[in-house]
Amino acid sequence: MGELQDFKTYRIGEAARLLGVKTYVLRFWEGEFDEIEPYRTESGQRLYTEENLEVIREIKRLLYDEGLTIEGAKRKMHSSENSDILLEIRDELLAMKKLLSR
Repeated sequence: MGELQDFKTYRIGEAARLLGVKTYVLRFWEGEFDEIEPYRTESGQRLYTEENLEVIREIKRLLYDEGLTIEGAKRKMHSSENSDILLEIRDELLAMKKLLSR
């Protein structure tokens, strides 16, 4: 757990309070969305990082604000991940094209 000391972490109750959801909702979403992977202590306690909270905020927005179902939110999360990867590939290809055209 040494690398966790470099990051601010939140126990499940604190994370739930910051996000405005119940703890059982976080546990449920953790089972539904692969993107939520809190660290576990030796005793099994969940520790959420800021990155985890950002992912959960996006899931909450998709479900509550956009009114998507769990499946719809999963698809949207995966499509945005794929979109980010495609943008990275495009940028790399443009950089290679620029190098080759010199």
